Parts: sequence; structure tokens; C-alpha cells
Amino acid sequence: MAGVAQTFCVYIKPGALTLLSRDGIPTRSAFTKWLLSYSSYLSLRLAVVLFFTSIFVGALGFVFIEGYSYLDAVYMSVITLSTVGFGEVGGPLSDAGKVYTSFLIIFNLATYTYAISAFTYFVTNGNLFKTMTDKLVQRRIDKLSGHVVVCGYGRFGKEVVSQFEQHNIPFVVIEQDQQAIVELLQEHDEYLYIADDATHEDSLIRAGIERAHAMVTVLPNDTDNVFTVLTARQLSPRLNIVSRSKDSKAISKLRLAGADHVIMPEQVGGFYMATLVSKPGAIEFFSFMNTHFDADIGLEEIRYEDLPESCKPKSIAELEIRKVTGANIIAYHAPDGSYIVNPPPGLRLQPGGSFVLLGSREQLDKLRAYLELA
Repeated sequence: MAGVAQTFCVYIKPGALTLLSRDGIPTRSAFTKWLLSYSSYLSLRLAVVLFFTSIFVGALGFVFIEGYSYLDAVYMSVITLSTVGFGEVGGPLSDAGKVYTSFLIIFNLATYTYAISAFTYFVTNGNLFKTMTDKLVQRRIDKLSGHVVVCGYGRFGKEVVSQFEQHNIPFVVIEQDQQAIVELLQEHDEYLYIADDATHEDSLIRAGIERAHAMVTVLPNDTDNVFTVLTARQLSPRLNIVSRSKDSKAISKLRLAGADHVIMPEQVGGFYMATLVSKPGAIEFFSFMNTHFDADIGLEEIRYEDLPESCKPKSIAELEIRKVTGANIIAYHAPDGSYIVNPPPGLRLQPGGSFVLLGSREQLDKLRAYLELA
């Protein structure tokens, strides 16, 4: 993943670690971005640590200097921190105790001031609300199973999740661009999302990649897509992965990384436009099915693994799908990836293979009931 750079230049995958740019100009590393992003959290945690440290250290001082019991020492330390006075702990303080208490009061005032500032910044900067929102979203994500993880919420990502929404397919979006996240929340506040880099393993885990049915990565950079596919494949060997590719040279790398399907939008668009000229009726028909979700027609895929045990050894003729449901088997997807259009009646579905069927909604509903599909 390393890029070519000039002398004395460290340039590893963009966004992961960049100490110097290719022009030798210092740039912000991912660690620096993380540190700035979470500075308010660190400040708040530091304030809490200082608060309890002052109580603990103060109590130890009173034990060794004044000879107080542990309970009295802690009590003395707490009332010193709260500045309510010392009248209830026996006897006046020794000279050493007075000096120690003076420094303890100064330290406690500084700690108190810092804690108030850190908490005020945490609240006014929106981090309190963001933290609560992120936890609620994460809880909803943790309950998902069989969903789709969509990496990237650009032009293609928006179209992908729009299709999933219309088909009632659960999904989680991973996007690191804050402006894109703002747009997502403004337009669809019900969407589940992870505001982080999809190339990071932790982001995929938080999105439930190990429980997901599929992943679609439409990041604008092929290098990031390869890295994301590779990471996802390691986390979930059986995951169905679809990746976007801008350059044809990246297709082989994406497949090698573990992508099941690689799509070049420009190639698909060019094919679609050319076919609209050569075979307009056929393309318009499939376009109609894809865009008119209220139309009484659709496609269904039946995998070998989805069939009940009693149906697995049967041929197309023996299944009697058309006779019982009215739906038509228009293609057979073989385990090796090849297709047989209008498969013969004697063909039997093999492990890893699937049938593609065309029918009306009523016919497809009958099909699912007939084959006991979920």
C-alpha cells in the first residue's frame, strides 16, 4: 500500500500515516487527528483522575503528618477539597499539617477549576450529546444480524443505501467525512452509521461485519477499497463482498483481496447506454423492474442451501415450480460462476448453485411458501 515519495518522505496509505507529503510539507497524521478529535474526552478523564488523586494523596498526607485514622484522613481530604472547613476533625493542625493543607487547597482549587473547564467544554462542544447518540446508535447496530455494511456515503453509496431502504434491507453506513455524516443525519436520521474510517478493522467490527450478510464498499479510492475488502475478508470468511473499482487494473487486486464481485460504474453505465440503443426494449424492461418497486413483477434467487432437504435432490421438472406457483426459472447460476439461460427440465440444483426466477409478486409469494423459504 506504500506510495512512491521523494527522499526523506514517509508516505503510507493516505489517511493512515503521513509525516511528510510528497512535496516535503508536514501534514497531519491520523494519530494527530484522533488526538484532536478526542481531546475533550481526554481532558474530562484527566479531570476525574486528578479529582480522585487529590483525595487519595491528601488522605495519605493527613495519615502520616497528623496521625489521623484512614477514615478521618479521607474525610479531612474531602472537606478540604470542598472548602467547607475542618472543625469536625479533632484538634488544631500542626505547623507541618498547616503547610501541607495550604498546598493541598491550592492544588484542589486548580483541579476544581480544570474540571469545571473540561466539563463545560465537553458539554458546549456537543460531545455530551454526540457520545449519548453514538452509544444509542451502537446499541441498535449490535442487535443487527444478516445486514449489509456499506463503506462510503458518496454518490454511489447514497444510491446503494437508497435501494436497500426501498427493499427493506437492513444496513449500516461507515463514513469518515463529517460533512457526509451531517448530510446523512439531515436527510435520513434513522440510518445507522459509524463515523470512522472504513479501512480500520475496529470500524468494521463496530458495524457488525462478523454478523453481516454482505458488504458493499464504494470508497472513492481503489487502494482504500482493496484494504477494506482484505480486512473484511479476514474478519468474515463467508461474507458476500461487492466492491467498486475506478481503474480496471484494480479489479484483479480486489478479487485477490477477497471481493466476490467488482463493479466499474463507468463500464456498467456504458454498457447500459449502448444496449439502450441496440436492445432498448430489453433494457427498459429490466430498468422498469429495478425502479418501479410497486410494479407487480420481480426476480427471486433460490440457492441450493435455501431449499428444504426433500427438494434438494429433485430436478427442475420434479420441483414443478411453474405448475404450482406460476413463476419461471429463467437461469441457473452454477457453482463455478457460469450461467445457463433457460435451463433444461432435467437439470438439478447443485451445492453452491442457485436458480433465478421471474414472476409476479403473488407468484413469488407462492414460491416462497411452496419451498418453505423464510
